[in-house]
Amino acid sequence: MVPEPPIFRRKIYETNCISRYGRHGFAHGCTPHQSGYHVTVWNRDPVKAAPLIHQGALLADTPRAAAQDADFVFSMVRDDCAAHEVWLDDQTGAVAALKPGAIAIECSTTTPAWVKQLAQFVHARGAQLLDAPVAGSRPQADAAQLIFMVGGEQSAFEQACPILSTMAAKVMHVGAVSQGAILKLAVNTLFAAQVQSMAELLGFLVRNGYVAENAAELLSQFPIVAPPIAGVAKTMATKHTAPMFTIDLIEKDLGYIIATAHSSGSELPGAATTRSAFQRAQNVGLGSANFSSLAAVFA
Repeated sequence: MVPEPPIFRRKIYETNCISRYGRHGFAHGCTPHQSGYHVTVWNRDPVKAAPLIHQGALLADTPRAAAQDADFVFSMVRDDCAAHEVWLDDQTGAVAALKPGAIAIECSTTTPAWVKQLAQFVHARGAQLLDAPVAGSRPQADAAQLIFMVGGEQSAFEQACPILSTMAAKVMHVGAVSQGAILKLAVNTLFAAQVQSMAELLGFLVRNGYVAENAAELLSQFPIVAPPIAGVAKTMATKHTAPMFTIDLIEKDLGYIIATAHSSGSELPGAATTRSAFQRAQNVGLGSANFSSLAAVFA
C-alpha cells in the first residue's frame, strides 16, 4: 500500500501589496502541491490565495490554523515585524500550533537575531526550525529555480530537503540556525552594491555622450560584468521599473546587515555607502519602485 504523502502547510503572507513576496508565495505553494504534498494556505487577503485554492489547496483562516497538524510549516514575509506577527501573535501565531517533530521553515529575509529568537519558541514546542531564505526573484520562483540557504540541524535539513527541492535549483545546508539569514544578507548586500555601481556608471556614461541602451550593451560584453548584472544594466537603460525587488526591501536588508555587523564587531563601510544611495532613492519617492529605479538618482 502506498503511504500517504506528508501533510504540508504553507502560509502566504503579503504586506502592502509587495508583489515580490506574493509571487514567491504562490510558487512555494504550487510546487509542493504539484509534487503530491497536501497543502493548506493562509493569506491576509484570501483572494490572493485563489490560484492555489483552484489547484486543490485548502484555505485556513489564520496562520495558526494553517500550521495545525502540519509536518512542515513555511513562511515568507517582508521583515522581522511581519514574521513575529505570523509566528508569535497571541491569538493567531503559527508556533502555538506546531506539533512535536514538525519543522518550521522561515524563508523570510530577516535578522539572525530574529531567527534565534524564533528558534527558542519553536524548540519549546518540541519542533525544529530551519532558516531557509532564498536567492532568486519572480522568474526563478515561477520556474522552481530558487536557491535555498538553509541553517539548522542536519537531521531537520535532511527531512526538509525533498520538499525544498520541489521549489529549487539548489538547496544548500550552510550551518546552524541563523546561518542562512546571515548568508542571505551578505548575498543581498553584494547584489545591492553592484546595482549601485551600475546605476552610477550608467549615469556617468550617459552624461559623457553614450546612449543608455548602448552603454548597457557594451558593458555586458566584458567578462568582469556577470550576466545578472548585465541584465540589471539593461533593465536600468530601458527604465523597466515594474516592482520585483523594491528599493524599500533592499534598504531594509542593508539596515539589517549593518545592525548585525555592529553586534558582531564587524565593519561594513561599503554597505553603509550603498544604503545611503538607496535611501536617496527613497527620499525622492522611489521606495516602492523596482531596484532598477536607483538609476534615476544618478541620471
